[in-house]
Amino acid sequence: MPIKQALHPAAVTDDPPLRPLKPAMVNGWRLRCPDCGTGALFGRFLKVNDHCPDCGEALHHHRADDAPPYFTILIVGHIIVSMMLLTEQIYAPPLWFHYTAWPGLTLIMSLALLPRIKGALIGLQWARYMHGFGGRED
Repeated sequence: MPIKQALHPAAVTDDPPLRPLKPAMVNGWRLRCPDCGTGALFGRFLKVNDHCPDCGEALHHHRADDAPPYFTILIVGHIIVSMMLLTEQIYAPPLWFHYTAWPGLTLIMSLALLPRIKGALIGLQWARYMHGFGGRED
């Protein structure tokens, strides 16, 4: 029973039914539609499809904006810096190793994580009816 009805039995709510958050975010992480889990979320590298090719769910409402790059930088930065410090303390490799290994690994990790994080955030927005996913404006 919704909280509004428990507090005020006479109150009528028009809230949409809850969508499962974890499956929607996992589907987004897998670069799939948050609704059906089978259709492709992206048409190109970071270009979200307007509609799911399988179930037809509208996906153009998303507003991921700057959050995916922020979280990608946060995650990759913590991993790379930790690995750099650990490598330096244990092995003390020459500087050329640091100059060649870390930029390439940073680029690969960033390019791999960015679309997945964006997909998970779109899944979050879809599951919580944010930014027009619920059929009404914010």
